[in-house]
Amino acid sequence: MNLREKLADILTPSELRTLYKSFDIVGDIAILKIPKTLENKSKLIAEAVMQMNKNVRTVLGQASPVSGEMRLRKLEWLGGEKKTETIHKEYGCLFKVDLAKCYFSPRLSYEHIRIAKQVKPDEVVINMFAGVGCFSIMIAKHSKAKKVYSIDINPAAVYYMKANVELNKVENIVEPIEGDAKKIIESKLRNVADRVLMPLPEKAYEYLDYALMALKPKGGVIHYYDFEHARKSEKPIEKVIEKVSMKLSSLNVDFKMLFARIVRTVGPRWYQVVLDILITGKPKSLI
Repeated sequence: MNLREKLADILTPSELRTLYKSFDIVGDIAILKIPKTLENKSKLIAEAVMQMNKNVRTVLGQASPVSGEMRLRKLEWLGGEKKTETIHKEYGCLFKVDLAKCYFSPRLSYEHIRIAKQVKPDEVVINMFAGVGCFSIMIAKHSKAKKVYSIDINPAAVYYMKANVELNKVENIVEPIEGDAKKIIESKLRNVADRVLMPLPEKAYEYLDYALMALKPKGGVIHYYDFEHARKSEKPIEKVIEKVSMKLSSLNVDFKMLFARIVRTVGPRWYQVVLDILITGKPKSLI
């Protein structure tokens, strides 16, 4: 039974049509988008969600889009326990997070494990936008990486990242670092990485030069995430490949596109795309 079926005897047919079909569950917290026309029914909807998902103890409403440098959204309590902190389980890893203070998306679960499985023994990895440490800890737990430098500019995210590193017992591999990835790489992490992760679509293109700077002189792999709009006649993957290829070529970088996929749809004709890029040579200016 889906949410619309559960509420079929409570909401009118027109109200049911406006109800979002899907919602996120992070740990024991569900996050819903409630249309304005249904705000007066939000408590009933929250109760239905908890009845359908016995592990859910709190229901929050997303009152604003994800925005700002910290990628936060306004959340409102709709039902259950009044809290925003939870522990989310994923592929044998535990992630403690406060959803009001840190960005977190369970919809990136497949990407977390997909990237972790590519990491080779003794690799040095830099995660430029680590959040609470999901990619970084997944790599530490599911590969034989030598070191993962895990950077984020949000102090709250770094606080939870440090807690998660201890929770998952990967202190000897993952090093949490608070600050702007540009400055951290430029001052401390030039030419050290075999692999660089860029899981912040809003900033990836702007920071691409610094990802290249972080790679070892011989090159390595960059996992690049971006948002792209595409009309019916356009292909979002091809648009991102063309944009990134033009920038890499302008920097005189030798590269090869290893893999590309649409991670998810994020809005009407808006897509999140990931590119796995092999860098085989970079100019002296980036060394």
